[in-house]
Amino acid sequence: MTIHLVLVEPAGPLNVGSVARACANFGLDGLRLVAPRCDPLAEEARRMAVHGLPLLEQAAIYPTLAAALADCGRVVAATGRKEGEPLPLVPPEEALSWLLEGAARSTPTATPAALVFGREDRGLANGELLQAGRLLQIATAPACPSLNLSHAVAVVLHELHGLRQGPPAAADTSSPPWPEPCPRGELEGALTDAEDLLLEVGFLHPHTTRARMAKLRALLQRAQASREEVALLRGMVCQLRWASRRPSPAGEGR
Repeated sequence: MTIHLVLVEPAGPLNVGSVARACANFGLDGLRLVAPRCDPLAEEARRMAVHGLPLLEQAAIYPTLAAALADCGRVVAATGRKEGEPLPLVPPEEALSWLLEGAARSTPTATPAALVFGREDRGLANGELLQAGRLLQIATAPACPSLNLSHAVAVVLHELHGLRQGPPAAADTSSPPWPEPCPRGELEGALTDAEDLLLEVGFLHPHTTRARMAKLRALLQRAQASREEVALLRGMVCQLRWASRRPSPAGEGR
C-alpha cells in the first residue's frame, strides 16, 4: 500500500525540504503539497532535502486538500489542538496501526493511504480534519506543546517506520474483516449530491448548511464507509431527487 505525506499550505521552504528528507529517511512513498505558500524547490528547501531531493522534485501540488486525498482510502491527520476536535483524538501508535491495517490487505487495486499535516501557524481547520479517518496527537510537555512542522513529521514517521518493521499483528479470524474505506473523492462526491438534495427539499438552509454537513461528514468518517456503502448512499440520494421532482398524479391531494 502506498502512503503519501500531505502538507497543507506549508510556508517555510526549510520545513518542506526537511520533510522531504524525513520521508526518504523512513521510506515513505510520496510527498503531496496543498497550495504551498512558498517555493518548494527554493534553494533552502533543496539544501535541507539532501537525499530526499528526488522526493521533493517529484512532489505533486494540489489546489485543495480534497483534491490531494481524492484517491486515498485510509487517512490520518495530525493536530495539536487539545479540545473541540470534530473526531476523537488517538495516540500515534493507534492511528498509525489503523493506517497500516490496509497494507495487510493490500491488492494491486488497493487505494493509497495518506498522512496529513497542517500549516505551521494554525494547523488544520475542522473541515480539513473531517477528511481524515483518524486524528493523532503527539504527546509533549504541557509547558511547551507546539512542535516545529518538520519535527512533528519526523516523530510520526519514526513511529510509523517502527510499526512497519515490527512483527505483523496476529490476524483476527473470529469475524470477517471490515471493508476498506471508500476513496475520499467518491465520498466527497456523494456528500455534495446529498447537500444539493437537502438544500433543494428544504432540510438544509444556506446559513446552516456548513454546520449540518460537518455533522454528517463526521458521522460517515466515524463509520469509515466502504465504496459499496457510499454507492448505496449515492443511489438513495439520486432516487430521492427523482421522486421529489416527479409530477404528482392528476387529482392527488384533492
